[in-house]
Amino acid sequence: MKPSPQEIVAAYCEAWNVSADGERRALLEKSWSDAGAYVDPRTSLAGRDALFAHITRVQAARPGSRIVMTSGLDLHHDVLRFAWKLVDTRGNAVVEGVDFGELAADGRLRKITGFFGPLAPG
Repeated sequence: MKPSPQEIVAAYCEAWNVSADGERRALLEKSWSDAGAYVDPRTSLAGRDALFAHITRVQAARPGSRIVMTSGLDLHHDVLRFAWKLVDTRGNAVVEGVDFGELAADGRLRKITGFFGPLAPG
């Protein structure tokens, strides 16, 4: 039985938070398709190994920070979105954003497109 989209996104977010390489790899294997694509305003990459390396760099730049989901998961037609924030060791928000994702046939993420900051006013 494949994991639910909520379990997949929870594992993906937790991969950003764990410091042990083996645990992060296991979380990404559960949540991220082999050739998954990730793009945000500063980064564009493809593949689980590239995402693993990117998360390692982000963690090194902000030791002790964590990704926290700040919304529920909105899902339709294998497309999803959720809000998040990066908090420092004191719980202060460093950056917030929204991720849009696509699920592969096996239920894992095949793409995340991330945006930083709140939406611009109309």
